[in-house]
Amino acid sequence: MNTNKKILVTGVLGTIGMPLWEELRKRGYQVFGCDLRHYHDPEYLRCDVSEYRQLDRIFSEHKFDYVYHMAAEFGRKGGEDFYESLWKTNAVGTKNILRAQEKYKFRLIYPSSSEVYGTAYSGVMTEDVPQKVAVRLGNDYGMSKWVNEMQIMNSMEKFGTETVRVRFSNVYGPGEYYSDYRSVICIFIYRTLHNLPYTVYSNDKRAFLYIDDAVRTFANICERFKSGEVYNISNRDLVDMKQVSDIIIKILGKDDRLIEYKEIDATATLVKDLDNSKALRDLDHKKTISLEEGLDQTIEWQKKVYGIS
Repeated sequence: MNTNKKILVTGVLGTIGMPLWEELRKRGYQVFGCDLRHYHDPEYLRCDVSEYRQLDRIFSEHKFDYVYHMAAEFGRKGGEDFYESLWKTNAVGTKNILRAQEKYKFRLIYPSSSEVYGTAYSGVMTEDVPQKVAVRLGNDYGMSKWVNEMQIMNSMEKFGTETVRVRFSNVYGPGEYYSDYRSVICIFIYRTLHNLPYTVYSNDKRAFLYIDDAVRTFANICERFKSGEVYNISNRDLVDMKQVSDIIIKILGKDDRLIEYKEIDATATLVKDLDNSKALRDLDHKKTISLEEGLDQTIEWQKKVYGIS
């Protein structure tokens, strides 16, 4: 075991938190996780990050070198329907983490989102865009993530804390359980498997990144930590939503009779293209799983989880 670094992952039971926990453990680190509910692992600590007393109890009993702060409410739709939970977890929870960081001096790795680039900006999204362009944030989720980044930058400036920020974009794969509030690929696959209708915005273009590739790069940060840096962890192979849907229905041998096609989702950025050159340079970021292969693996996972042969 690598006893030189002890790591905490908040939100460890989440879609990215759990495989991150597993990846860091494979590398020999002692990794604790915390989340809202009870869990059986001996290195799991129940904690609501929006309650400072619960956080302080963890940090007073364990000295962590790094914290991956994954705990957050997710998504544009969820942020609008459950905005009270979103702001409590994302804003107050992150403030609590920062207060603990100022006190206990661990290094922080924070996953933000491509949503901080807003709905108005449509060029290649380099990490400095939010500080150079008056970006319009069209939903509470994106607003909360940018607030979190501002909280972090403020703590670094005033208290000398050390943090790396990451902006994920369209990560998908096994481990994401379906609800109407989940990501587009999760929804497309689930609803196709269950012969349910869904809407495809055919002019929206995204570059999807398989979860294993995202997690590997994310785990590299604690080994290549550069305080103050911000990275896009993304893929650059843009596809439109109809292409994604077509691949899914082809793999499953279905047709598109239940799909409603619309041109544009007015609540979203039309083209989301994140420059990932810094992650390629500093974090050994790489895409190893093609979209077709990743969709096939995600479909097989959902089939198993939902008992579909």
